Amino acid sequence: MIVVTGAAGFIASFFVQKLNQEGYEDVVLVDDFSITSKKANWENLAFTQKIDRGQFFSWLEENEKQIQFVFHLGARTDTTEFDNAVLDELNLNYSRQLWRLCVKYGFPLVYASSAATYGMGEHGYEDKHEVVKKLNPLNPYGVSKNEFDKWALSEEKQPYFWAGLKLFNVYGPNENHKRRMASVVWHTFNQVIETEAMKLFRSHHSDYKDGEQLRDFIYVKDVAEVLYFLMHHRKDSGLYNLGTGQARTFLDLATATFSAMGKEPNISFIDTPVDIREKYQYFTEANMDKLRAIGYDAEFTSLEEGVKDYVQGYLMKG
Repeated sequence: MIVVTGAAGFIASFFVQKLNQEGYEDVVLVDDFSITSKKANWENLAFTQKIDRGQFFSWLEENEKQIQFVFHLGARTDTTEFDNAVLDELNLNYSRQLWRLCVKYGFPLVYASSAATYGMGEHGYEDKHEVVKKLNPLNPYGVSKNEFDKWALSEEKQPYFWAGLKLFNVYGPNENHKRRMASVVWHTFNQVIETEAMKLFRSHHSDYKDGEQLRDFIYVKDVAEVLYFLMHHRKDSGLYNLGTGQARTFLDLATATFSAMGKEPNISFIDTPVDIREKYQYFTEANMDKLRAIGYDAEFTSLEEGVKDYVQGYLMKG
């Protein structure tokens, strides 16, 4: 039995699709299933049970003999969330309790961290454990993820195998419910449908031209492949970056979306909102050496290929 938290959300629901495709149907989905906008993500999946996240720990205690692996992909992922109590409850304390139960019952654990932990990147983007204490995330979400990473590394008792994945900018199917927090591909597609144009944030940094802010964009299908790899690898515990290792511009992303839709690019620029301007990242790029070193050798999907697959295979089909 494989447990997946956050299973009604973006990455987790897509990963369960991957498990189903590989023949795994003895899967337990954990989430808040009362959110109707997420129903399309899980209603067609093959699974054994779905458990409300509030009842999960008592269920786990009662069913621990049946569990083989835990993927903890659920979290409060809104980078504009400033209620620290919410983030402490869902991203920090919930994760700590699950970690302790994985130790107690001998479950391997893979959990979602975030590239938001790197802040402005003043310490680089290498997933070295000794860097974690030095990091200065730019928002409470990033702080909550980094606090758990620090806590996990400091714990004397750890699951026999664990991996924390520092996810960079993930895009792809099953993100419709995220709305404001959805990827720029999703926003570009919807703006083009409505207005035949796309507005990107203007650069307020002298080193970057408008639209040439850089991010490491990774297709959700690649994320699912790495999760599946780790489920079978089960050694070399630690934190791992999960991006492509190649930063691309927002202009590249928007242009690829227009191309996938069969349209000529029509891109203009608006000011970055003042409330996020001072904490806006102009460059992120995952150093992927560590994941490669433990044997993950699959090629990551190129930006153009990923956007085309997402737009034509999913968004244009509704």
